[in-house]
Amino acid sequence: MAPVRNSRVLFNSIPEGTRASRRCCNKIIGYPVLGETLLVDHAKTIDLDTVSLEGGKVLVKTVAISIDPFLRLHMSRSGRHHGTAYHLGETIYNFQVVKVLRSGRDLFKPGQHLYGVGDFVEYQVLSDPSKWTALPEEQSIPWSVYLGAAGMPGKTAYFGWKVGANAKKGETIYVSTAAGAVGSMVVQLAKAAGLKVIASAGQEAKLEFLRELGADVVFNYKTTDLANVLEEHGPLDICWDHVGGDTLATVISNMKDFGRILVMGFTAAYNAPPASVTNLGLVLVKRLTLRGIAVGDHEAQYAEEFYATVPAKLAKGELKYKETVVRSLDEVPQLFIDVQKGNNTGKAVVVLDD
Repeated sequence: MAPVRNSRVLFNSIPEGTRASRRCCNKIIGYPVLGETLLVDHAKTIDLDTVSLEGGKVLVKTVAISIDPFLRLHMSRSGRHHGTAYHLGETIYNFQVVKVLRSGRDLFKPGQHLYGVGDFVEYQVLSDPSKWTALPEEQSIPWSVYLGAAGMPGKTAYFGWKVGANAKKGETIYVSTAAGAVGSMVVQLAKAAGLKVIASAGQEAKLEFLRELGADVVFNYKTTDLANVLEEHGPLDICWDHVGGDTLATVISNMKDFGRILVMGFTAAYNAPPASVTNLGLVLVKRLTLRGIAVGDHEAQYAEEFYATVPAKLAKGELKYKETVVRSLDEVPQLFIDVQKGNNTGKAVVVLDD
């Protein structure tokens, strides 16, 4: 067979924002720019029949790739998050599902689907296949869902709920950016546990999704003041926060004594100057628990339980999810920007092969 095209997505420039914004906080900030931050390169080719698999390597075709908000943290000059920062001129990477085409080791067979972290390319040779997990071939959910509700975001919600919520029936929880892949799962876990759920999102379609999930109080954080909502419907026993900054400060002021705040992200500081949280003294006064949750810390304890439970519930419709799907690497730069600006609903994913 003749060589085939092997397109890839390159990290081309650091999003630096305006000079004024850089002066205000001495940090490199700014939203990604279409046509500048990420570029799609179609020049590479690969011969699928002859590429070497010496040393137990595995040749795979990329099926689906995850686009997550935290990828922005790979794009600063000095930042490190979830691994090594992206390097200028090189291919970006993230969680994905791939299909084995040829295998240089017995562990994986052609036709199998694997889950792991790989490059944004159409085809790739896995030099260390041991870092990849074989997915069940008998399943009734799309492969892309293993990047969302049945993957890292779903596990973030499931693990975090297990280790940090300590929820009791009748308590009140606030979930920020609740229509996302993690937040929407948390809303459903909280309702199943008998909690009153306050949930926010930034678009009407997202608010409607939250109503479908059973959230008790739903509001648009762009047009409605969080403090007013919590004054009317709080105080809170639990907060599940992806935003940080002013949102976290408002939440702290509206927590009950001995409340739990679970921090999953700080999107308010991904593309803009970080806001100071000046009321941390209330953490002591109210004896609050403020805990960061990293999914990898709890993989060994809860992953088996998660995979035995959640994919089946998703297949039966007992747990619901939404996806924003694009179907080519050419659409990655725009989708990445949409995710940073909150213009997607649910899990953002690139599907290259159904």
